[in-house]
Amino acid sequence: MTRLVLAIGKEEMSVKSMMEAVGLKNRPNFMDYSLTPAIREGFVCMKYPANPHHPRQRYLLTIKGLMLLDGNNS
Repeated sequence: MTRLVLAIGKEEMSVKSMMEAVGLKNRPNFMDYSLTPAIREGFVCMKYPANPHHPRQRYLLTIKGLMLLDGNNS
């Protein structure tokens, strides 16, 4: 999860961009083992939470995610 938080940083990223940033190629595994747990734990949120399949869906860090990011960068 820390690797994903570091990859997102202070940007908004698509699933494809996040996968490239962490070096993964299998989307179902990435969703099951990285992104979904990060969302469930409150580190990452969707830009359009009411529409998960929005064509311009992006993901960004929550306050909790930003605190983790700042803790790793200091």
